[in-house]
Amino acid sequence: MMKGIQPRADIQQVLDQMRSMRADLDQARRATATHESSATPAASGLEAGGFGAALRGAVEGVNQQQQAASALAASYERGAAGVDITQVMVALQKSRVSFEAMTQVRNKLVDAYETIMNMPV
Repeated sequence: MMKGIQPRADIQQVLDQMRSMRADLDQARRATATHESSATPAASGLEAGGFGAALRGAVEGVNQQQQAASALAASYERGAAGVDITQVMVALQKSRVSFEAMTQVRNKLVDAYETIMNMPV
């Protein structure tokens, strides 16, 4: 093997990471569906800070995920030991997907607000 070239990433490891992320996503969806079906109107958004706190927490979570992905990419670029390209790519994809999801939620909220504001009284 030539010096300076890292070995090809283990495909099985990448597939296992993708399967793990998919399982986490499915589990989160089931937990959300269970929470929504069992929540009463008073408990769904008015307790523990309400919707605004939940939205703020989601935005902060996306921000932290993006910062962690950027730090991991910078470590890889510096050649830090123990950081391989698959970790970097997975972290960057996770941060991109979470940002896109947050953007879609924001778009739906803006649409709902505009619909409510355009309703005749």
